[in-house]
Amino acid sequence: MRARIAAIAMGMALLAAPSAAQPPKKAAPAPATTIYFDNDFIGPGQSNIQALIPLLRDDNVRVIGIGVVTGDAWLKEETAHVLRFLEIAGRTDVPVLEGAEMPLLRTQREMAQWETRYGRIVWKGAWNAPRAGRSYHPEDPALIPPMPEGAPVAKAAREDAVSFLIRSVRANPGKITIVTAGPLTNIALALRIAPDIAGLAKEIVIEGGGLDSAVARVTGNTDYATDFNFIFDPEAAHIVLTAPWQRITILGNVTNSARVTPELAAQIGKAGTPVARYFDSYARRGQPLWDEIAASVAIDRSLVTSELVARMDVDLLPGPTYGQAQIWKDEMAPGNGEQQVHIVQSIDVPRFLARFTEQASR
Repeated sequence: MRARIAAIAMGMALLAAPSAAQPPKKAAPAPATTIYFDNDFIGPGQSNIQALIPLLRDDNVRVIGIGVVTGDAWLKEETAHVLRFLEIAGRTDVPVLEGAEMPLLRTQREMAQWETRYGRIVWKGAWNAPRAGRSYHPEDPALIPPMPEGAPVAKAAREDAVSFLIRSVRANPGKITIVTAGPLTNIALALRIAPDIAGLAKEIVIEGGGLDSAVARVTGNTDYATDFNFIFDPEAAHIVLTAPWQRITILGNVTNSARVTPELAAQIGKAGTPVARYFDSYARRGQPLWDEIAASVAIDRSLVTSELVARMDVDLLPGPTYGQAQIWKDEMAPGNGEQQVHIVQSIDVPRFLARFTEQASR
């Protein structure tokens, strides 16, 4: 009996001891960057949705939520397109949250009246007039036209984007980077409800704030030189730019640095993966990689090769520059809450394209 007890005790000791052949597994390191991404997801494809590729394919990034805001298209239509892309990418684990369906103050009627005084705005997003070959529906926000990529099965979360953003930032002080590449309505509403989130967020990265683009609007593609994200909701941009964030990064003109070429689409498409085929099918040739650059810089600041630090706000006066970004030296700013912003002026384009190609092909 004593021998049996001794044998059992020895066996239990061996089970309790760590095995030399199978060391205990180490927990995977936590992602270095936690991101909330807010955008106006016209689709299928195009820059808004394609910006999700670096965010979802970088192992050092955790996307906690995707907010949707009316801008390039209406809210419901945008939500359907981003949900479908997440299905194709195999990332339906990331919640999609619907936000504002309209700007804070600006309306279709007001924008039309502005155009009669100061000139046409070519791209009006959700408010684009109906046109042959396009699915624009300015008077029907609830309409979701037929989707070439197929309708989604996944649904948006029940919580709204503004509430989710406030709750997440407060629960993770100093950790969340907010990346926004559409009109700033959702972020402005969150600041009006919870002003403290500006100081609690790690950083806000904004695709918008184009400067000195008048000549480019005349000599090139007028739409590509128009700062739509700011002019669609100028008041929201003002609220966001005058909030006391820990850091504000602006990606305006620099997001025109790289475009979708036929060669880029073909190179990605030949990988044959679901996301690669999606990009090849729906990426618009010739369109700048606006939001993809913004997302990539938010992840990896070493892509930036030069930047300008200045004070920035948006012109809210009812004149020809309504909704356009204005910048000043510190000592020249009006003193109405303008914050110091880091305006990215150039990036390492070859390295960005190489990394994006790999991420889209994976």
